[in-house]
Amino acid sequence: MKISIAILGSPYASQSAHTALNFTKAAVSSGHDVIRVFFYHEGAYVGNQFNTPPQDEFAITQQWSDFAVKHGLELIVCVASALRRGVLDETEAKRYDTKSDNMAAAFQIGGLGQLIDAGLSSDRLVTFSA
Repeated sequence: MKISIAILGSPYASQSAHTALNFTKAAVSSGHDVIRVFFYHEGAYVGNQFNTPPQDEFAITQQWSDFAVKHGLELIVCVASALRRGVLDETEAKRYDTKSDNMAAAFQIGGLGQLIDAGLSSDRLVTFSA
């Protein structure tokens, strides 16, 4: 089965990103094809490389990055959501003349068209809200 994931909840104010990661791991290990993971609204914060939880807490950004690299997953952060929350890749940082970018490894900026495409290309679009 082809599955796409949409994450709308903040990484540390809700369980949506953590639950979605567990769901995605289970889907991949069961042989399902994960087309795309899309971070929207507060979910855009997951893509911030400066997320630094205490050492005894779950590092959700790093966990998503590591899993995506290992399994070749596409992690897309909505550009409008990201810009509103100060999460910028190198291109957007240059465009807005900011001092630096802060997009985590394995994440990339994209638009809502990619969410629509993911939904059309998948058998299921699973949404994890706040």
